[in-house]
Amino acid sequence: MEALSERNPRVVFAVKLQRGAQRKRAGRFLAEGANAVAAALSTGRVHELFYSTSAAEREHALIAGAAAAGVRSTLVSDRAARHLGETVTAPGLVAVCDLIDVPLARILEPGPRMLAVPVEMAEPGNAGTLVRVADSVGADGVVLAGDTVDPHNGKCVRASAGSIFHVPIARHRDVGETVDSLTAAGITILATAADGEVDLDDADELFTEPVAWLFGNEAHGLDPAVARRADHRVRIPIRGRAESLNLATAAAICLYANSRVRYRGDS
Repeated sequence: MEALSERNPRVVFAVKLQRGAQRKRAGRFLAEGANAVAAALSTGRVHELFYSTSAAEREHALIAGAAAAGVRSTLVSDRAARHLGETVTAPGLVAVCDLIDVPLARILEPGPRMLAVPVEMAEPGNAGTLVRVADSVGADGVVLAGDTVDPHNGKCVRASAGSIFHVPIARHRDVGETVDSLTAAGITILATAADGEVDLDDADELFTEPVAWLFGNEAHGLDPAVARRADHRVRIPIRGRAESLNLATAAAICLYANSRVRYRGDS
């Protein structure tokens, strides 16, 4: 089998998906690496799989399984693999996938019990980590509110380690409308705040009902006006000398505490 070069039109099209405008126009994005590709294949979202010779040796079963499932699987040159990859050491395994975000209504209709709602999240690595955390604790969805990072950004996809294919993700540009929709759905809204009136250790009763967590921007935190819209503001007790926690760590602590109550008694 002859490997496609970086000049092949299919490879050129895929490389362009590294840009947000092209992703939006094409309705496709790239998933890079074995974890993300395996997750994408399991959800039937892959249109084409590109792989290098070295990737074929490492991930033979994964590539063979994709081909057996009818996914167009294409050998590319090492140079083409480097163009397709967005990391310093390209894994040589990249899938062209359908976009994964859904309308907010689709997340709210089934009656979710636990949602993560990062507001104005700007850093794609943090966004991917938060999606991975939400997946690990059994959250029902992630809502990216406001002027936010694109979940299809390569860094976000890699940081999620495949979880963007497991957890429903919505984007809603208007923060106020997002909060209104959550309230209308009967969901209790919690905001993380250093001076919150509810201590996380005392919040178990809140977690017995449907909850949505508002998490603020990495640099500026949650806008006070948005925090005031929450039903409760929750503080994480810090017992050591650390001044604060970063966004992903705070989200992990809060979502885990929520999950511990949400799934209590489940086998």
